[in-house]
Amino acid sequence: MEFFVHHRDRPHSSALRHDLREEHWSYMDGFAAEMIARGPTLADGEAEGAPTGSVHILDLPDPAAARAFAFDEPCYQAGVYRDVLLRRWRNLLGRTMADFPGGRTGGNRYLVLGLGTGAAADLTPPPERDELIAYGPLLSDDGSAWLGTAALLRAPDPHAARTVLTAHRYAAVEVHRWQFGGRA
Repeated sequence: MEFFVHHRDRPHSSALRHDLREEHWSYMDGFAAEMIARGPTLADGEAEGAPTGSVHILDLPDPAAARAFAFDEPCYQAGVYRDVLLRRWRNLLGRTMADFPGGRTGGNRYLVLGLGTGAAADLTPPPERDELIAYGPLLSDDGSAWLGTAALLRAPDPHAARTVLTAHRYAAVEVHRWQFGGRA
């Protein structure tokens, strides 16, 4: 079962996050075989480039294992994160971020998160797959209900990234700067 985990940082937690970087990476190293994609979301504006959260997409045995992954994470345990979005997810590209043809660097990368209501939308990836790093629906724990869509992609700007999701089909859409995570 695949899961999408988005830890969002508490305000003013960047020093603690930095202090825990090696613990965080070591923890994630234990999930290397299960990892589909990972990396920090980043601030715009004055604090441009400062981490604002962490995204992890991974294949785990069940929802209990996903909850343990999310809540045992060292930064979560230390209070770096203010909240966690944890959803079942389906890997519609069938690849990991390591398989992304655009590589780890170059261009602007984004997390586009659409929180859904009503009938499911965007259940197939758009035809321009070369810029998609990860793409799939957010689902309920049992996988029966569509709750939105999450995509990691390369795009020229946030507005262009937003267009990966169908307009007016979501209760809310968030676009965050994102970069490949993990050890280089």
